[in-house]
Amino acid sequence: MATTAIHAVEEETGLRVEKAGVFCGAEVTGVDLKKPLTDAQADAILALHAEHGVLAFPDQHLEAEQLVAFGRRMGELTVHPFSTNSAEQPELIVFDNKEGNPPPSTDIWHSDETFRETPPMGTILSAKIVPSPAGDTAFCSMHALWEGLSDRMQRLLDGLEAVHDFVTFKKLFPDSKQGRDRLRHYEEVYRPTTHPLVRVHPVTGRKAIFVNRSFTTHIKGMDEDEGRTILEFLYRRTMRHEYHYRHRWRPGMVVFWDNRAVQHSALHDYYPQRRMMHRVTLKGDRPKGGGPPADISELRRYLSPPLSEFEATRARRDND
Repeated sequence: MATTAIHAVEEETGLRVEKAGVFCGAEVTGVDLKKPLTDAQADAILALHAEHGVLAFPDQHLEAEQLVAFGRRMGELTVHPFSTNSAEQPELIVFDNKEGNPPPSTDIWHSDETFRETPPMGTILSAKIVPSPAGDTAFCSMHALWEGLSDRMQRLLDGLEAVHDFVTFKKLFPDSKQGRDRLRHYEEVYRPTTHPLVRVHPVTGRKAIFVNRSFTTHIKGMDEDEGRTILEFLYRRTMRHEYHYRHRWRPGMVVFWDNRAVQHSALHDYYPQRRMMHRVTLKGDRPKGGGPPADISELRRYLSPPLSEFEATRARRDND
């Protein structure tokens, strides 16, 4: 944000913004999130959220209902289907990890809930109990990752589509009749969905890589080996330190990140210390690419055509 624009935001809203990372991350002060926001403040926070990808608000100390109220001011809240939701407020997730209750697999680089047709636009996390000096959250700018690719690689990736599924959460279901029945139910509710591998941010218009190791299963229409090579290449690029902002938590801090533009990884270096967080998630829109999807006929070359193309003439099997 230009200096003149920053001064204009401060004068109109009282918000003060200081960059915390090169490609993503900013600290916002001058606002009390326990109090109702003015329209100007809410609009400014959403604009900063899209610009910086990660906003940290220190010394807020929000109660659960105050976090929910702030989330609703930013957008429509959703209920996570596989998380530790509050019984009283299902939109609220409580992470209370300590000895005897280790953290889940949130240390894998990911964007939240991309197995949905409309993945979240953002996530808000409020720190209640913070281990010291551990329990950081790392963020990666997927805009920076895209912009750091060569022109030829960008041309290859733009227009590809990737399939997303809730594979990370399937291991939560026990291998019992009841567990398998519940899993089949959710597999019907959350069918694998397709998103552009390169999505265009609906606010800024910037492009970002939109695949992650937690939920992306393959590239639609592409040979499995070729597609896996591309995905693994992008996953490795996500680990480049230059694109990262590492956030160190303090009690009472609130962080609001843009699920459309950054990935995150919660470090698990604190166990068995206690780390307690409250979270709400904001509904997003259907990801859009910058142009038409790639022609499937151009993505795969067969030595022998697949049986699925010969339903009328192929040999029948017992399951047919």
